[in-house]
Order: sequence, then C-alpha cells, then structure tokens
Amino acid sequence: MTPQSQPITLCGYSDVRARLLAKLEVALLDVREEDPHAQNHPLFAANFPLSRLEQDALSKLPRRDVPIVTIDAGDAADLSLSDAYLAAQRLIALGFTQVSVFAGGVKAWAEAGGELFIDVNVPSKSFGELVESRAHTPSLSAEQVQTLIDNRADVVIVDARRYDEYNTMSIPTAISCPGAELVLRIAELAPHPDTKVIVNCAGRTRSIIGTQSLINAGIPNSVSALRNGTIGWILAGQQLDKGQSRTFTDVSEATTLSAAERARSVADRAGVKRAHFADVQAWRAQHERTTYFFDTRTPQEFAAGHLEGFRSTPGGQLVQETEMVAPVRGARIVLIDSDGVRANMTASWLAQMAWDVHVLDGVPRSDFTVQGSWAAELPAMPAVPLLTVNAFIADMHAMNLPEPTSGEQTVVIDLAKHAQYVQGHIPGAYYVLRSQFRQSLEKLPVAKRYVLTCPDGVQARFARAEILAMLQASALYAQSALYVLDGGTQAFMQAGHALETGPTRLASPPLDRYKRPYEGTDNGPAAMQAYLDWEFGLVSQLGKDGTHHFWVL
Repeated sequence: MTPQSQPITLCGYSDVRARLLAKLEVALLDVREEDPHAQNHPLFAANFPLSRLEQDALSKLPRRDVPIVTIDAGDAADLSLSDAYLAAQRLIALGFTQVSVFAGGVKAWAEAGGELFIDVNVPSKSFGELVESRAHTPSLSAEQVQTLIDNRADVVIVDARRYDEYNTMSIPTAISCPGAELVLRIAELAPHPDTKVIVNCAGRTRSIIGTQSLINAGIPNSVSALRNGTIGWILAGQQLDKGQSRTFTDVSEATTLSAAERARSVADRAGVKRAHFADVQAWRAQHERTTYFFDTRTPQEFAAGHLEGFRSTPGGQLVQETEMVAPVRGARIVLIDSDGVRANMTASWLAQMAWDVHVLDGVPRSDFTVQGSWAAELPAMPAVPLLTVNAFIADMHAMNLPEPTSGEQTVVIDLAKHAQYVQGHIPGAYYVLRSQFRQSLEKLPVAKRYVLTCPDGVQARFARAEILAMLQASALYAQSALYVLDGGTQAFMQAGHALETGPTRLASPPLDRYKRPYEGTDNGPAAMQAYLDWEFGLVSQLGKDGTHHFWVL
C-alpha cells in the first residue's frame, strides 16, 4: 500500500489518554495556527500548524512510524474537509505510517471529560508552578527588589530570558543570563557569597526554574525569584529599562569545573541517564524509538562548532518550550554541551518533567567540528513553475507595480509569518496565511498572474499545488497562472530591491502568532493580571488532567 492510499483512522480521548498514562510515544498535533491553539487545547497537544507542516515534520517527527494524532477545533461539518484530516493526508504523503485523526477535535476532547488549557508552552509553565508549590521557591516582590536597588544593596539581578527579550525591556541593573547559563556563570557574576541573587523573567516560569536551579546546585548565595517578573514590576507602577545590553562573559576553567560538579550532582539526584557516542550511533539507527538530539549551549557556540545531527536548543528555552521542538511525548532526549553544566542542569529539569533524558558524556571539544546554524530537514521540493527575481522586476516595471489596479497585472501573495511580513515584504504584496487561503481569496484582486512568495521561497513551493486548486475552483480566478518567486523575498532583497514595511495589505487575520501578555511594552494591566491569575491556577488544572507524571526534587 502506498502512503497516499493508506486509510486514515479515527481515534478518541481514551486512546490518547491511555498512551499518555502508559508513557508510550504519541505526537498529539494541534494543526491550527498558534492563536486559536492558545485559546484551548489539551495539555500535551503540540502546536503544529498546517501551514508549516512540511517544513516541520521531518525534524520534529524523526521516526516515520511514530503514532501521530492530528487535532483541530472540531467545527468542520465534514471531517474529510477538516484541517486535522488534511494534515493527516499530508503526513501520510510524507511517509508517516501511523497517523490518526482525533474525531470531533478539541470540542470532543472536552466533552469526553478532558481538561483544556489556554496559552502556549503549557506543559512547561504548569510544571514551573508545580515546582514552586512543592519546593517553596523563595521570591521577592517588585517593591522589595526596587528597595534593594534604591538602597544600593549587595544584589545581582539576572534575567533568565532570551537576550532579545531582555533587550526589549528589563529590570534596572539586570544582567542577561539565559536560564541554562546561570549555574555555569553565577560564581563570577556574584563572586561574594553575601551577594543576594535575584532571578527574573517576564512572568513566572523561567524565574522559578532559574532560582531553583541555583538552589538545587547549592550555590552559597541567597537566591530569590522576582515574583511575577516584569509583569509584576509594571503592575507595581515601576519603570523598566529598555535597550540594555549587559550580559555574561566567559568564565574561568576553575569556575567551569566547580559548576560542572554541582550540575552533575543535581542531574544524578534527578535520575538523569548517561550516554556515550556509541549509544548515539545506535539510537540514530533505531526505528522503534524516537530520539531527539539537542545541544544546550548558546546559538553562537553551536554555530562555531557542534556535533553532526544535534539541534541548537539553548537549555533554558528547551525547558520553557519543550513541546515546540519535541512534540513526541514519551520520546528519548539526548543533550550535549562542552562544559558538563548546561546539559546536566537542563536534563535535571526534563527528567522531572518525565522525559527519558540522557546526557552525552566523554565528547572532547575537538569533536565539535560541524560549523554553521542548524537547518531543518525538508522533504523533496515539489517541481513548480518558478519566476526569477529579474523576470519579476521586469514585469513590475512593465505594469507600473507595486499597486495592482487591473486584471492585466501580477499580484504577489506573501505566505510569510505576520511578523516577517510586517518587518518587510515585496511592495504591493498581500499577506495571506496558507491555512486561511480559501477564506482570504475574495480579498485578493483578480489578476492574470499570481506570484507566491515567503522569506526563503520554501513554503511557497509546498503550498503552490493546493493554492492552484483553490484558484481553479473559483470562476473568478480559474484562468489565472500561479508562479513561485525563486528564492522568495530574501532573493528580492538580495538583488538590491527595497522592501515595504508595515501591515499594509492583510488578506488574512494574523492568527499565526499568539500575543503573549508578557511580551513587549504595550500590554494592558488587566491582561497582565489575568495571565498571572491563570498561571496560579495551573497546578489545579494539572491535577484534573492527571496525565503529566511530573515530580519535583
């Protein structure tokens, strides 16, 4: 039986729940865009948007026979026309052999008694709340920390978020030190045992995990989380800094060795398993088990040299966003670093989150020989009619683009993420979400030729066949030609042509990105407080769900 002819089976709540309770592998994939996903989803439903399925599938689902369940809102009158069914068809076409559709979607999950969660990265955030409730992680209020700053107390504030988040807004005097770096670098950021250390993030999770990491590692300093992070700071009426660039520096060999001993001790207490290179080779060839290989160092260190087959996933973000890179619940995770600190500390948390986690030992730095950024594995590119940038530019000049005004013209359809589109797009291009194309079609001008683009041209090539079918199904657009811009918007820009910025032509609602209440500087107090109230309730929701297997040192 060919993959395309494989029948698509249906499954229900009891099937998925049984696998979760038994710690068996299952990839429960919510194929909606991120915003609707964030409104309601099961605890371990990983957001896996239909619009990016081909770009994500092979790297995030490394085993072709892993049990996969696709789920959506459950509001399609005809299941065969639902996003979950379409996603299943695409996965089967890519060679996945155990694909099911969750009958009735999220609605059916709730009707069967399943707990639904809001927001994103919920497994990690709920785990963070569980850690605080059981370990009684110490914290200080925004007012207390402001008083310490005002009094010039002996205090070091470390921001455990990504650097770009820190640079956007930060606590006054804070130093950027993403979560996995804390145990490695704190001895030199706060060299005196009497110095009080305060860990902050935007909300709660990363400050709780960061604080408890330092406590678990037994550093001599007093450590506290900034209660409720930058949200709490704003709600207290206090001012945040913007555009700061204070960050950690390299540490000595003695500091590294001491931190490695502390981290290994924590990992051992958490039951982290050890792996060697021979294990990695065997697991890569294993067909009955999913294994993820992650490098927990900074992206800069990874790019300078790493092991083949490992993905750059800085440890703090991996704990915060596990399901975004490892959607197969029950899979094996192998971590590596070059110092014995970051992988062990990250593994200690993943073990408590009930992952089968191993740290790769015994790899000398001289083996980190592969250079460059990580790139996702992609399926074979479909053959499509391509339009070169030069031919496209000649067409623009001939027809006085960018503003299309008649049916004789070419219309550009940009499938980029909304944030990418706003940052820069081809003049005159329309923003359309691939998953929303059918609903957005009537907002596009009628033209003889359409050109699909996206930042690198990849998604446009995968989407071309289905978009052509939708055009041909409409009387208005049936005679239109459809091309893909070779190299995408990047090729247009690299050829020396200026981009247009801003939300100029939105044919689709920007559903691909859920606006976190803790991001940016323009969120209202009510939204921030509602977010905190939600986080406080996560431990109760975990108890109702009952499938997590989380535990706390």
